[in-house]
Amino acid sequence: MCTPEKSGKESMQIVRIVILTLCCLVFATAKAQIDTQFSQYWALPGYYNPAAAGSSDKLNILTSTRQQWIGMPGAPQTYFVTGDMPFKFLKQNHGVGLVVTSETEGLYSHLILGAQYAFKIKLWKGVLSLGIQLGMLDERFDGTQVSIPTSDYHQATDDGIPTTELQGMSFDMSFGAWYTHPWFYAGISVSHLNEPSITFEDKYETYIGRSYYFIAGSNIPIKNTLYEVQPSMMVKSNLNITQYELSCRVKYNKLFWGGLSYRWKDACIFMIGAEYKNFIAGYAYDYPVSAIVKASSGSHEVFLGYSLKLDLSDKNKNKHKSIRIM
Repeated sequence: MCTPEKSGKESMQIVRIVILTLCCLVFATAKAQIDTQFSQYWALPGYYNPAAAGSSDKLNILTSTRQQWIGMPGAPQTYFVTGDMPFKFLKQNHGVGLVVTSETEGLYSHLILGAQYAFKIKLWKGVLSLGIQLGMLDERFDGTQVSIPTSDYHQATDDGIPTTELQGMSFDMSFGAWYTHPWFYAGISVSHLNEPSITFEDKYETYIGRSYYFIAGSNIPIKNTLYEVQPSMMVKSNLNITQYELSCRVKYNKLFWGGLSYRWKDACIFMIGAEYKNFIAGYAYDYPVSAIVKASSGSHEVFLGYSLKLDLSDKNKNKHKSIRIM
């Protein structure tokens, strides 16, 4: 039983942690943004928040691909692979993860490679994780594909437009907090915390601004049925543009699900998926509701995952107890 004194100490602890995290998120200046838009964000929390690493009692491996704005030349194409697992060291729970993201967009392409670590604290019948991601950002521009029209109104060359293949690298860092409870999960995070600067041939330079995320969701069993309702939401911002997304899935017999999402003034999203034994798969189709519908038939996204249950208990040195709602 929790005493008032103990409860007060826990309350002060979580308040301090939240204040420190919000300070990291607020005092920032946004510049360019390169993070991918995933419609099935609830299945890929590690992409947005390093503190989600090791949030289940399983070794998780997941891959996803997104083909955005089908029919539009040079539209973004993304490939994402991640793996994470919990472990225990000195009677303390931890999590580790690895993320790899590759995306092409027009003449630009970038690769993000990140290693994640999360420190876990039992709090309020749940687990609070504080996580960091350290890695490398590789940016490329294919200037050989630049085409300048030939006419009296255009210059044949422009010093501000490169005509060769450019490549640059920079150190990248992200930070986040993630809380899981038997009833819900929630997390806040900031990516590109150090605002990487990349220089090409000592002549061209680009900056990657910070992006901020809030993700939350729940799993609500419907009494005396095989159905579960799984609402979730995501808010993301670069301090210039803020976007809101609401989702709701219905899962049957812990096997199949279907659902809808709405991304404010951007897209309506239809989702289906299945989970069987150690495997999970999902598909999402985005139908645009903005002016881009005139140039694209929508976006497609698929993910496939494999999980292996671990045993990190104190008795046989192999049992971890935590929550991830899929």
